[in-house]
Amino acid sequence: MAGSATFDDHPSKLLKVGKGFSLKALDPDSTPGYAGEKPDGEELLDRLDDKLARLQEQLFAESRFGGTKRILLVLQAMDTAGKGGIVTHVMGAMNPHGVQLKSFKAPTQAEKSYDFLWRIEKEVPASGMVGVFDRSHYEDVLIHRVHRWASPEELERRYRAINEFEARQTGAGTKIVKVMLHISRDEQKARLLARLDDPAKLWKYSGGDLKERAFWADYMDAYQKAFDKTSTELAPWHVVPANKKWYARIAVQQLLLEALESLKLQWPVPDLDVDMERELVLRS
Repeated sequence: MAGSATFDDHPSKLLKVGKGFSLKALDPDSTPGYAGEKPDGEELLDRLDDKLARLQEQLFAESRFGGTKRILLVLQAMDTAGKGGIVTHVMGAMNPHGVQLKSFKAPTQAEKSYDFLWRIEKEVPASGMVGVFDRSHYEDVLIHRVHRWASPEELERRYRAINEFEARQTGAGTKIVKVMLHISRDEQKARLLARLDDPAKLWKYSGGDLKERAFWADYMDAYQKAFDKTSTELAPWHVVPANKKWYARIAVQQLLLEALESLKLQWPVPDLDVDMERELVLRS
């Protein structure tokens, strides 16, 4: 029966990058911890939308009364892996007034005149917000490693700087959820062809995607290195198999739900006499 399947264990445990993690050993077509099929996953996603929205509202409400908690979802992936689908189908359940979405493109000349984290620091979510980085500071250790735009020494400095940056954010009240959506090279080919065949998706196609596809193995190595260097206790990486879009969406939804629940959010209680205010409203 659709909707009857649940996760055997929480994705925060199943998908967490720990010691000895190997990206090459993870099957992008798998659905770790979930035995259901696509209809089950889609029903689960819909069923938990209200819970996700309620927790987000609590986060926002707390901030109106001095709360400093916030969420930052970092999404990284190869092209066509489904970052946009996560934003639409998972984040779409939230009140847009409480979401800060930032898509990082290639840095401008002005941005290049500063350290790589300068433009990132300006976009961190405010208190009470759920921030989403569609691509992020990790581009500066992924594409730069693949194309050798940065020296090995500079890359090491950047890994350290990222860890320090994320530790500062955590100390300021940010719960960081780092997700890499992992698809196979064959799946990417199928999705690129689908874009070319569908007039409604053709606008998404870019020849640049094909150019970077030629460096697939190098990107996988760069991701592995990034995991090895920056998956910390404060901000661990989670690698989500994403050949099945529906699975990736429910996995990320679960990661966000647990992140919000870990903040132990409470509805704020305003300093007012409720009975008196009720009477005033009745008389108005």
